[in-house]
Amino acid sequence: MKKITFILIALITFSVSAQKNKNGVLYDKHPGIDLISSYNRAMTDGDIELASSMLHDDVNWYDGNTHDTRWGGKETILNNIRWFKNSFDYVSFKDSDGAYPDALEYKKDGNWVQSWVNVYAVNKNTGVELDHPVLRLYQLNDDSTKITGIIEYSNKQNFGMIREARTDRENGKVYNSHKNINTVRKFMYSFLNNDFDRAYSFWHKDAVIRNINLDWGTSLTLEQAIEGNAELLKRFKLYAVDEIGYPDYIEYDYRDSKNVLSWWMMKFIRKSDGKKINVPLHHSFDFDDDGKIISSWSYWNDSLFE
Repeated sequence: MKKITFILIALITFSVSAQKNKNGVLYDKHPGIDLISSYNRAMTDGDIELASSMLHDDVNWYDGNTHDTRWGGKETILNNIRWFKNSFDYVSFKDSDGAYPDALEYKKDGNWVQSWVNVYAVNKNTGVELDHPVLRLYQLNDDSTKITGIIEYSNKQNFGMIREARTDRENGKVYNSHKNINTVRKFMYSFLNNDFDRAYSFWHKDAVIRNINLDWGTSLTLEQAIEGNAELLKRFKLYAVDEIGYPDYIEYDYRDSKNVLSWWMMKFIRKSDGKKINVPLHHSFDFDDDGKIISSWSYWNDSLFE
């Protein structure tokens, strides 16, 4: 039995060790890493001559995100650097936070550098900001003095925003008279007159309610908002609501959203000492197809209630 156990252990050990095959060496300091660091500086500075000196004449640039993988060769790469130089301000290609490049000397496939960088720039014409990570795999020649291939994995979303922002484009209609505007007014003045059941009847039961005084990313349910308003009215009496300017109702083409923007002066009396307090308020209410308020953003200075 001991002999059988020993044979099994030996077979398992051999099986595990047989699965390993060293195919190169990984470096965190390497001439190839120095080359890519210099190349990133050349891209940041828009130094076409320096970048060109580091690119092999037959270099290929590949897009790792699509099936149409080859973007182009040396001239395409240099044109991209030139485009960044001419079209963007504040350009930088820096190592992503917490990341650093690795150099790999493969036995079979030559020298490579894996580089994680964060691209930052602001488009001069549209003001669209780029701020996203990019993974680039650089293939190098035998002495790591030239880049022979680039495979890039990056987020193209903001480049789409730049294309869309180049021309004027309508995005819906604006109304200064609409049933949804009427709903907002009815909500505000029902609230003023302490008709709370009617006031909250204009809201969807699952409405998402946000305001500038909440922590970013948090929201209230309708029930929580009702409780908060009730607590406020224990300390303050709302005696007037003045509409400022006029509300706008916007039916957006994009995402088919419906929104009322309105501005108000809320007038309170503090019950503890009778002090009058004016609170400017801005509401942004989203509506569903049934005319219910489904979400909101509201803006006021909460310190006025202190």
